[in-house]
Amino acid sequence: MELEIVTVSLIALGVLVVLLSFGVPLPYCFGGALMSMTFLGGGTMEGTLVWGFSQLSNPVLLCIPLFVFAGTLMSESGIAESLLKFVNVFVGRIRGGLGVVAAVSCAIIGAISGSGLTGIAATGPILIPEMAAKGYPRGYATALVANSSILGLLIPPSVIMIIYGWVTDTSILACFLATLGPGLLVTFMFCMVNLFMSRKFPLKLDPPKEMKEIVKEGVTMTSRALPALIMPLIILGGIYGGVMTPTEAAAVAVVYSLPVGFMIYKGLTFQTFLNAAKNSATAVGSIMIMIVFSLILSQIFVMEDVPQAMVEGVFTITQNKVLLLILINFLLFFVGMIVNDVTSIILLGPLLLPLMEAIGVSPVQFAAIMGVNTAMGGVTPPYASILYLGMRIGKAEFSEVIRPAMILIIFGYVPVVFLTSFWPDLSLFFPGLFGY
Repeated sequence: MELEIVTVSLIALGVLVVLLSFGVPLPYCFGGALMSMTFLGGGTMEGTLVWGFSQLSNPVLLCIPLFVFAGTLMSESGIAESLLKFVNVFVGRIRGGLGVVAAVSCAIIGAISGSGLTGIAATGPILIPEMAAKGYPRGYATALVANSSILGLLIPPSVIMIIYGWVTDTSILACFLATLGPGLLVTFMFCMVNLFMSRKFPLKLDPPKEMKEIVKEGVTMTSRALPALIMPLIILGGIYGGVMTPTEAAAVAVVYSLPVGFMIYKGLTFQTFLNAAKNSATAVGSIMIMIVFSLILSQIFVMEDVPQAMVEGVFTITQNKVLLLILINFLLFFVGMIVNDVTSIILLGPLLLPLMEAIGVSPVQFAAIMGVNTAMGGVTPPYASILYLGMRIGKAEFSEVIRPAMILIIFGYVPVVFLTSFWPDLSLFFPGLFGY
């Protein structure tokens, strides 16, 4: 019976991969895999469909459209430009400083929007032309901003961690905190790689200024950026302080961004507000459809005891924890290369969690492992949605972008992936401070 379960599961995954390779829209890919599981595995389509759509009424999922909407409003409001100027005051005059601005600004924006696509959409049109004008190769500038934008998936609040916590019944607050350590480390690594690579670029540095001028400029930019900086403090402080649930914090983020965008930064107009609402609704609709079908597919896997069969099958090959963690990281990275982050989390989270618990990895640490791997997949071809969006925004060719993007991934991101897997304190330190 176990061989039959595994066979059916492999067929369903094969159908999923084939449909994805032909460019079929993601919801239909999962629908095809679901149908193959239903017909070959004997599942009841009617029951699973009703169950899947009923899950959308879960209040936890309300975080997703609210954070997406808040991030889109932020992109339109002018908050990003203010944050960039604020960070530039402190590091913009050192060699490679503008690249540091890119990494740090995307980390801050990630603490507001929870989305990598929002990060590149908000910072790319401002930073990439500015970096090119200062002597950075356009391909490198595009690669750095795109890679830094994935920090929006790691610096809390993160949409993918909301989904992971929901599908695995893990505390969402603990999941937020689990990716904070890896996210900060990735930010630091990107800054270091950028400073090293910037030595060979013919950069045009800002002229030196007297300390009096620097202090005056710092005070001016800080006061202008203060409303933007307060936003992540309200969101994260409210969640971590126990004042607000993640859903309530997401609602506050939307409400707060409206007066800031309309009256302070004045980037929001009636038309841009409507565009933001439309773009958010389109993105959320796509996410919710994927959630339904991939969640149903995962549920059928559970009904057919696929996770248990997989654990037993893997343990017949090896029980070495180090080897298993390496194999699981490769699997997560590969899946992240061909599907988006939301799909990876919903499909593989419930499937792999029993195996991870069997080798002594807690659900909170596994949240960080999944987070860093799926985020890296967002800038790794063939899927690489964040990288491709960065190329369109930065007006750069793939041949210009791919080499610096791979350097940043190999030297700035891959070490953090393995540290997250083999050094539990990196992902468990911050949750431990809050009793998780």
